[in-house]
Amino acid sequence: MIDFACKEFKIKDVIKCALNLTRADMKVLEYFFEEPDNWSKTERIATHMELDLSTVQRSVKKLHEKKILTRSQNNLDGGGYSFIYKINNKKEIKELIMGIVSKWAAKVEQELEDW
Repeated sequence: MIDFACKEFKIKDVIKCALNLTRADMKVLEYFFEEPDNWSKTERIATHMELDLSTVQRSVKKLHEKKILTRSQNNLDGGGYSFIYKINNKKEIKELIMGIVSKWAAKVEQELEDW
């Protein structure tokens, strides 16, 4: 927990806010934190997290676009393909979040200077 002036923040809330994630996005991210070395299909995540498949698909797309997840394509024997996902290095994710938080802190500092 982070105590800031009149409010306490759980680190989970800071991550969710910094990355602009929904509750479902955060649940999917937590799944990957629990399985950092595994590649997963969206169907497996949806079943494990008890979320709708389309919700998981939107979340992994968003997390991939934010460079939180890596995506790989599996070509199917009968034609077509499916994607599998794995979380990126936690250090890289921390750096991404710290960059966002640092920009926010600089903005707060500037607003206070202008006040």
